[in-house]
Amino acid sequence: MADAALRLQNLFEQLLGAPLPVRIRAWDGSQSGPPGAPALVVRNRRALRRLLFKPGELGLARAWVAGDLDIDGDLYTALDLMASLVWERGEDARGLVEALRDPEVRAAVRGLVKLAGPPLPPAPPPEEVRRVRGHLHTKRSDKRAISHHYDVGNDFYELVLGPSMVYSCAYWPAPPSEGGTLETAQRDKLELVSRKLDLSPGQRLLDVGCGWGSMAIHAAREHGVHVVGVTLSQEQAAYARKRVADEGLTDRVEIRVQDYRDVVDGPYDAISSIGMAEHVGAERYLEYATDLHKLLKPGGRLLNHQIARRPQQDEGAYHVDEFIDAYVFPDGELAPVGTTVTQLERAGFEVRDVESIREHYALTLRRWVANLESDWATALRLVSPGRARVWRLYMAASALSFERNRIGVNQVLAVKTPASGTSGLPLRSRVWGAPGPA
Repeated sequence: MADAALRLQNLFEQLLGAPLPVRIRAWDGSQSGPPGAPALVVRNRRALRRLLFKPGELGLARAWVAGDLDIDGDLYTALDLMASLVWERGEDARGLVEALRDPEVRAAVRGLVKLAGPPLPPAPPPEEVRRVRGHLHTKRSDKRAISHHYDVGNDFYELVLGPSMVYSCAYWPAPPSEGGTLETAQRDKLELVSRKLDLSPGQRLLDVGCGWGSMAIHAAREHGVHVVGVTLSQEQAAYARKRVADEGLTDRVEIRVQDYRDVVDGPYDAISSIGMAEHVGAERYLEYATDLHKLLKPGGRLLNHQIARRPQQDEGAYHVDEFIDAYVFPDGELAPVGTTVTQLERAGFEVRDVESIREHYALTLRRWVANLESDWATALRLVSPGRARVWRLYMAASALSFERNRIGVNQVLAVKTPASGTSGLPLRSRVWGAPGPA
C-alpha cells in the first residue's frame, strides 16, 4: 500500500508541532496534505537520510541541490508557506534540534529513521563548499570564496542577469510596470550611484568589487571619469576588460584582479562599493571602512550599497544562513544597517544619506529567476543541474525575504568631510514628492 506521503506528513507535523502547509508527494506515488497547495516532492528515501544526518537547513539544502527534493507548483508560494511556519514559531531550522528533548518528537524521528531505510549518510553534493581550515576573511580565503560564487561561468551569468550584467539591486520606476525593463532599471541604478557621488569629467573613481565592469563603464562613458575597478574574480576581470575595450574606454577604465586592501594609488575623488561589503565580514569591516577612507581625498564621497539583516535582541546569537554559506556566498555576513553606519563613522566618515531600496531588490530577483527559468535547458548546459538549482532556490527565497522585510538593502552615502566642515553636499539632497497646499 502506497502511504509514504501520509506517514511523512504525520511525522513532519509531529516534529514541527503544527499542520504542514504544503502537500507531500512521495517516491511511492502517494500524496497527502492540503488540497490545492504546492507539493513538496520527496523523490527518494535518500532525502530523508540527508535530513536525519544533517537536521535542519543544511540537510534540506543538500536534498534540494542533489534533486532528492523538489517543488511541484509555484516555487514562491511553497517557500513562503514553509518560511511562514518557521517565522511564526520564532525559530529557524536549527531549533528542531532542541525539540528532540520532547519524547513525542524523538518518536517521530525514530519513525523517520525507519522510513528512511539503511542509515548511511549520502555524500554532500559536489556543489557544496569544501571547507579549508584557517581564519576567515584573509586575502587568500576571500579570493577562494569569491571564486566559488563568481567564477561559475560568464555565460551563465549572462543568462541570469541579462545584457546589463549588473549583479546587484536595480532601481525601478513607480510603478515598475511602466517601462520597467531590467536593463533600464539597472542603468537607472548606476546613474543613481553616479549622481550621489556627484561624478564629473576628470575625476578618479575607485569601484570596489567591480563585477563585470558595468559601473566602471557607465561612469566613464556617461560622466567622463577615470575609473579603477578591482575584483578578486579572474573570470569577471577578463569579461570586464573585453567590455571596456569594446566600448573604446581603455584610456579611462582599468580593471584589476586585486584585493581592495592592496589598493595604494589614492587619493580618489569617489569610491563606489556596490554589493561587495557583504563579503567583508564583521571582524574586518572597520578595516574595510578605514582603508576606503584613506583612499579618498578630503571631501571625497563613498557610496556603499549593501544588503542588511534585521537586528537581533542577542547579536551574539547571529549565525550565517547554512544554505547560503555552504552553496552561495561562503563566509558572507550580513549586518544591520545601524552597525554599518556606526563602523563607517568610526572610520572617520560623515554619513549624509541612507536610502533603503528593499522592495527594488525583490523585483530584481524575481526578474533574475524568470530569466533562469525561461531558459532552464541552456542553464543546465552551462552549469551542473545542482548549481542551477542552487541559484533558483537562493534567488527565489531571497526575493521573498526582501518582500517580507526579513532582509533589506541600503545605499549609504558618506563623505570624508575635511576639518573645515564643508561636506560639499547641497542643503537639500533629496526631494520627497510635491509640496502640499499652503
